[in-house]
Amino acid sequence: MLTRRIIPCLDVKAGRVVKGVQFQGLRDAGDPVALARRYDEEGADELTFLDITASSDKRKTLAELVERVSKELFIPFTVGGGIRTLDDMHAMLDAGADKVSIGTAAVRDPTLISRASARFGAQFLVISLDIKRVGDRWLLTTHGGRTLTDVDALDFAVRMAESGAGELLLNDMAADGTQDGFGIELLQAMSSRVHIPLIASGGAGTCQHFVDAVSQGGADAVLAASVFHFGTLSISQVKSAMASAGIPIRPTHTTPLASGAPA
Repeated sequence: MLTRRIIPCLDVKAGRVVKGVQFQGLRDAGDPVALARRYDEEGADELTFLDITASSDKRKTLAELVERVSKELFIPFTVGGGIRTLDDMHAMLDAGADKVSIGTAAVRDPTLISRASARFGAQFLVISLDIKRVGDRWLLTTHGGRTLTDVDALDFAVRMAESGAGELLLNDMAADGTQDGFGIELLQAMSSRVHIPLIASGGAGTCQHFVDAVSQGGADAVLAASVFHFGTLSISQVKSAMASAGIPIRPTHTTPLASGAPA
């Protein structure tokens, strides 16, 4: 069986990690470089860095900060926010990213994904979907959840998979930051339609929530922010709970060198 991944997320604004509820009421959660080092040492399977105002501010991701974070890591590193072109993606590769997360740009120009997949490979592309339930429909939002579209999220996800995306990052807007649990219904709907890896995001509050996202929702990876940043849960606690539930997990990563140590 494929192992499931635990992914802390750094939501970055103005060079600092922040977190709120449904993208509102943001509070400071620390320095991204220090948090990256901590999560690498604690055994995270991957790390995600999202510049949450890059799209709404119509600017590019902070490449210099991405480079500083990447130097602290021995685990796969995904970067998103304000990435609009193939050149932007290449710049993130040069800065140390292993994958890029594309959201608003993919909605604006879905052909970007097929072109990117042909150039960089599917394993490089994570499609970030901020999704809001409206009546009986799941609709996409853009610009960090600020703009509601009329694009059906399930249909769009199928199109992205067919275009060569490697993974989908699903953020249920109603659950984001609430710590009441992941959007299981959304995960189930998506996993029944799409057959590329799904990353559950939004709503983690307890170890059981991580277990449920995988065992009930069909998630291949689980991403969280607040519970890790503010010490509610640790990576090891979550991995232990998942293992006890019979979910295959990756062995705890051990950093081969202390940060800044000479090779």
